[in-house]
Amino acid sequence: MKENFDDCFDRVIKHEGGFVNHPKDPGGMTNLGVTRTAWEAFLNRDVTEAEMRALTPGAVKAFYKALYWDKLKCDDLPSGVDYAAYDFAVNSGVGRAAKYLQRIANVTDDGVIGKKSVEAICAYDPAQMVNDLCDMRLNFLKSLSTFSTFGRGWESRVHDVAEVGADLTKEA
Repeated sequence: MKENFDDCFDRVIKHEGGFVNHPKDPGGMTNLGVTRTAWEAFLNRDVTEAEMRALTPGAVKAFYKALYWDKLKCDDLPSGVDYAAYDFAVNSGVGRAAKYLQRIANVTDDGVIGKKSVEAICAYDPAQMVNDLCDMRLNFLKSLSTFSTFGRGWESRVHDVAEVGADLTKEA
């Protein structure tokens, strides 16, 4: 829903945390969930480690809105589903999150959310969509070779997203 972005952004930023450069993280240098590579692409220039360390939520908000929220058409999705899809996209990619939404809604899973996908997603029970999406997301994460390193955190995050997402569907 249109009015949900700020709240969803704040929740995602809490999950993403601060600066990290873990040797087992394929994303490499990251701050507030933004990888150096993605930030450089967004700005269309190289950035230094100091710039990455200095990122603030305010600085990355437009990045998250344009590259995740808007690409999934979250303004048009039911409350709770928007949050679960958005958090999934930030953690595992927009294409994957879109395809999983589309599979659940029983439309062609091309990874691009358009009018037909939005209509099908909105026709699905929102609480069930949140549950199904989080289940599929966790199964995907468990299949990753880095699950032994990052899995406990991912699992906790997905359970939190499922709980909050379900609550948000009730408030709509």
